[in-house]
Amino acid sequence: MAEELKNLGIEHSPFLLEMKNVTVVRSGKKILDSVSLSIELGEHVAIIGPNGSGKSSLVKTLTKEYHPLVGTEGPVLKIMGEETWHVFELRKLLGIVSGELQQTCCRQIRVFDVILSGFFSSIGIYYNHKVTPEMEARAEEILEFLEISHLADRLMSDLSTGEARRVLIGRALVHDPQALILDEPANSLDLKAMYSFRQSVRKIAQSGKSVILVTHNLQDVIPEI
Repeated sequence: MAEELKNLGIEHSPFLLEMKNVTVVRSGKKILDSVSLSIELGEHVAIIGPNGSGKSSLVKTLTKEYHPLVGTEGPVLKIMGEETWHVFELRKLLGIVSGELQQTCCRQIRVFDVILSGFFSSIGIYYNHKVTPEMEARAEEILEFLEISHLADRLMSDLSTGEARRVLIGRALVHDPQALILDEPANSLDLKAMYSFRQSVRKIAQSGKSVILVTHNLQDVIPEI
């Protein structure tokens, strides 16, 4: 990943994210209003607020699903020091886990294929995807890291909510992103699943990868944050 960042010409940026007075308008309504935020590489951050406060809109702005109004004083949103990103390149740098993504993935797709699909920013593997032995080895490594190797041949539709959430973490990590963004990750988890999920996230944070936790619940915040 370091070499990839060097090739993109962004190795000198100490920031994962820089936002300055970001405003986003959807259907004539401001859903983000003059938001400023900076996150350094390797830093762990919790973004906390009630439902409807714009947290998920912030995540969608980071992933280029939503676009901010153009400021009069230059760029208002930089990721890894760059203002302009191709969406596919951006997805290589940011791993996303959300309830919305889980609903999309909850189908008859093999867990191992869901993990592999993180390389292609897809849900599952298709005929045009060229899966290499290195990709398969990396997927197996991630399954082992998250202690879910036993789920590899299960179908997503047969998993519990907690199991599926950890699989999505694996999908988000398989391409070795610079940061993991968790959007309300503990929603609908029972106590046992919550514990397992938190342990997985703590392990990731301790590995040095940035964790950005977006939640309405203070209990979701891990000690590393």
